[in-house]
Amino acid sequence: MFSKRAMCAAALTMALGVSAAHAQEARIAAVNSDRILRESAAAKSAQTKLEAEFAKRDKDLQDMAQKLKSMSDALDKNGASMAPADRAQKQRDISQLDMDFQRKQREFREDLNQRRNEELAAVLDKANKVIKQIAEQQHYDLIVQEAVYVSPRIDITDQVLKALAASSPSATN
Repeated sequence: MFSKRAMCAAALTMALGVSAAHAQEARIAAVNSDRILRESAAAKSAQTKLEAEFAKRDKDLQDMAQKLKSMSDALDKNGASMAPADRAQKQRDISQLDMDFQRKQREFREDLNQRRNEELAAVLDKANKVIKQIAEQQHYDLIVQEAVYVSPRIDITDQVLKALAASSPSATN
């Protein structure tokens, strides 16, 4: 029985030694996802697309804010000389416009955030495909995207950015 234990221990030690040797040979790299989302052609294209998509609504909100300010300034300037009923009506109009403005502004932010998340998810999906392709071609065992510290020696972000740029025709869709 003792000899079985000794043999198991020896086999385990040998296996751990082999595993340690393999672990030392592992190829590891890192990618900075934030840089991908800031600097890649796909991310810049997505930002341009969002700006174009939301430009009209943004301008409408700016116009509405300016109208609200003008109405409020006019009430402040002329309110004292207005009839009480007219002043009350103007205050109600301003209050209603302000509620509409806040609602539209909230909807705008929600819609923009949702679309931005969708576009960024698409960019990350493309980046992940490129990263997987690089990993397979260059025989990496592990590529991490989020890390507290990454040595520049194992950072392949520039390589991923170049590969994404090479596939940028699909990024403009």
